[in-house]
Amino acid sequence: MQVISDILPLRAIRREWQLAGKVIAFVPTMGNLHQGHLQLVEQARKAADIVVVSIFVNPMQFGANEDLESYPRTLEQDCTALEALGVDVVFTPKASDIYPRGLEQQTFVEVPGISYMICGASRPGHFRGVATIVCKLFNMVQPNHAFFGEKDFQQLQVIKAMVSDLSMNLQVHGVATARDKDGLALSSRNGYLSAEQRQIAPNLYRVMMEIADHIELGRRDFSKLIQGYTEELNSLGFKTDYIDIRCADTLLPPGHEDSNLVILMAAFLGKTRLIDNVSVSLQSE
Repeated sequence: MQVISDILPLRAIRREWQLAGKVIAFVPTMGNLHQGHLQLVEQARKAADIVVVSIFVNPMQFGANEDLESYPRTLEQDCTALEALGVDVVFTPKASDIYPRGLEQQTFVEVPGISYMICGASRPGHFRGVATIVCKLFNMVQPNHAFFGEKDFQQLQVIKAMVSDLSMNLQVHGVATARDKDGLALSSRNGYLSAEQRQIAPNLYRVMMEIADHIELGRRDFSKLIQGYTEELNSLGFKTDYIDIRCADTLLPPGHEDSNLVILMAAFLGKTRLIDNVSVSLQSE
């Protein structure tokens, strides 16, 4: 496994792969890898001859007062785990190379509409930062396939829209959310939780599944469902950012004809912001 930090040697080895007719899969990450990330790598390994994983904590997607400086950086452990899975290249660019003119002067990519709702409303500019860095990494690695976790459901939809709108020549794959035994979605930010908060955190998944059960049984008073479960989460110690029920295909509010829905949730436990989602498929009457 090679660890490459500069774009020129990455492009040189990319040309070698291209000349050899290799299929390339790519997994972009911010490091501090957990089993969810490794699951993406395992899927990438099945799809391609070559697997590239990037590790870059992207400052453009962090808002004011968010955890950019404290975000865990564990490069040595990450590389050990990736080498064990047969990754070919770990790409570890520096912020000064990714944004040589600084963030304020950086050309950006923005997916309109879908970037401004739900998480985008709570974190203005976040999905601009995500789309920009993913676009840049796609241009650098030039993969045939890219893999993302479905835990970040809205992010996945933003990236799929960007790839389609900009006619990028690659296939984007979503991989099911990896969870702990108690249902909590795996996340690098789970490490911020205190022992007490970690005991409370699985209630986010429990509540989400209860909402899904209600919908599958025919409940359509979504606003009442959301209000009731928001109050329940807050009573348990969460500070609920949002609970939303959307059309899974468009992320717009669902209409009567929509049968593929997604429940999206975000809530704070202390300073830690947790997100999760679950899809609900309705049987046609």
